[in-house]
Amino acid sequence: MNATEIRDAIGDAIVARGLFIVEITVSRDNDVELTIESEKGTVTLDDCTEVSRLTEEKFDREKEDYSLTVTSAGLDRPFKVLGQYVKAIGSEVEVSLRNGKRFRAVLTAADPDSITVRHKVMVAQEGKKRKTSVEREDVLPMESVNSVKPHIDF
Repeated sequence: MNATEIRDAIGDAIVARGLFIVEITVSRDNDVELTIESEKGTVTLDDCTEVSRLTEEKFDREKEDYSLTVTSAGLDRPFKVLGQYVKAIGSEVEVSLRNGKRFRAVLTAADPDSITVRHKVMVAQEGKKRKTSVEREDVLPMESVNSVKPHIDF
């Protein structure tokens, strides 16, 4: 059993429920962790239960000795797939770039090659001693992005 077999076996059924697969990991001991996300709203316990049932229908435990954990992506985890970026458009996110820069921004667009964020930056203005906060929109190539995750405000 591998991630591709699992994705092929249950992918359509998951999409029909309004969900998408974020990640599938299979250990050497056949411990399968299937991480899902909802296209709209949140993943419910019923969603996890149904995805677990669908997976177990497709794979025979007598032939494949495996353990299965179905979980939601979680709010504190960085995005892994384009669907998570698309779902977060319009939301505040925490961006970490490969050059070490980190900032909060509003995600305004996402595609496989880049993300677009709107954020405030401090810029020097001619004739003024202090920098001024200015809002700007930047297109960031995916290869420059280390991670993006939802900003949680308590």
